[in-house]
Amino acid sequence: MFTKIAIEDIQCYSHHGCLPEETVIGGHYRVDVNIELNADRAILADELSGTADYVVVNKVVREQMAIPSKLIEHVAGRILMALHREITGEMTIEVKITKYNPPVNSQIGLASVTLREHFH
Repeated sequence: MFTKIAIEDIQCYSHHGCLPEETVIGGHYRVDVNIELNADRAILADELSGTADYVVVNKVVREQMAIPSKLIEHVAGRILMALHREITGEMTIEVKITKYNPPVNSQIGLASVTLREHFH
C-alpha cells in the first residue's frame, strides 16, 4: 500500500536570489517534503528501513539549502534528486520551497515553487 509521508515546515535561513544582496544578506525559507512510497514493511514490521527517515530528509534539505543559488527552482531540483539518491525504491517525491518576503517593487509576502517527480 502506498503511504504519503509529509515532513513540513523545515525552516532555513539561506542565501538564494538573483540580486547580489540576496546572496549576501540571505532570507527566510520554508521547505515542505511529501514522499509517497510503499511503506508495508514499516506498517507491518515496525521497521524504519521501510519508510522515509525524517532525519535523512531534514539533513538533505539543510545541506542543499546551504548552497547558494539564483533560483529556488534549482534548489528544489537538487533537493528532489538528493532525496532520490538517499531513499531507495519506487516513490513520488514532492518538494515545495517558500521564500518569505521576496524583494520586488511591491509587497509580496510569499513566493513558492513546487516540484514533483515519480521515480521507479
